[in-house]
Amino acid sequence: MQMQDVFRYFESDLKKVEEHMEMYLRSEVLLIPEIVHHLIGSGGKRFRPLLLLAAAELCGYRGERRYPLSAIIEFSHTATLLHDDVIDHAETRRGKTSANQVWGNAASVLVGDFLYSKSFHLMTDDGNLAILKLISTTTNTMSEGEVFQLMKAGDVTITEKEYLQIVEKKTSILISAACAIGGILGNATDSQIEALTRFGMRLGTAFQITDDTLDYVANEEEFGKTIGQDLREGKLTLPLIRTMRKSTPEERDYIRAGIETKDGEATAGIVALIQRYDGIPYALGKARACINEAKGVLVLFPDSEAKTAMQTIADYIIERRL
Repeated sequence: MQMQDVFRYFESDLKKVEEHMEMYLRSEVLLIPEIVHHLIGSGGKRFRPLLLLAAAELCGYRGERRYPLSAIIEFSHTATLLHDDVIDHAETRRGKTSANQVWGNAASVLVGDFLYSKSFHLMTDDGNLAILKLISTTTNTMSEGEVFQLMKAGDVTITEKEYLQIVEKKTSILISAACAIGGILGNATDSQIEALTRFGMRLGTAFQITDDTLDYVANEEEFGKTIGQDLREGKLTLPLIRTMRKSTPEERDYIRAGIETKDGEATAGIVALIQRYDGIPYALGKARACINEAKGVLVLFPDSEAKTAMQTIADYIIERRL
């Protein structure tokens, strides 16, 4: 099975998720759907809803609750993107001008808040206390990750352990929640839900490490953000953390100065050092180890098209070279 086969298999379900999202975004305040559509209509692959749908089917559930719960996951993700772009002073998102550049910071933050509040309204409608607790804990952890990342912005002493903590809190936790919700919907056993939780955490970590690596090597038009953007925003990701650890004191001083000045020539020099010290293959190796661990936990589930789809999604994350 290839990734396009996965999207084809869940095509009708993803279409229903889109229909539910559209319904939930209706508001008398027209700026709200305008800003959200600017972001969610600009190339997102609905990766998190896809995982929820696949995990639910893996556990034998194909009911209607999948659609509003998938919308909750996507709204929560979109809210973080709106807030992130304000914090990072981002100029683009998915190849388009970012919402904060078009409508301003205040509107972006408030519409992100709207998406969070809409998500919790939908959760109370669903009425499952386990899911409500899970999403509440998840969004709280994501906020912690945001603050921790802000604390570490531009900090050249950041360790690999601290980087991974940020990744798990900001990115992995929501992907993990999407997978776990599928298990809850299917009345899976505690051990199966725990396996799906671990699958999502490892998958999410690999996803972010790969994303951070692509920031240095990807095709800019296809990737949807400026190459080297993380570096200019003061975000030290795994390829650079590895490079800092291997560099000479003089090279570390050069990197530190380059992060402070944020000019293009310094960025090019830092990228050259990352290549010299194998920062890219090192990071991708870590991501691949996460993917192998994620696929390993699926042994608890019998073979099925849904299981094959989840394995395919995992492989796609490490294979993508946009």
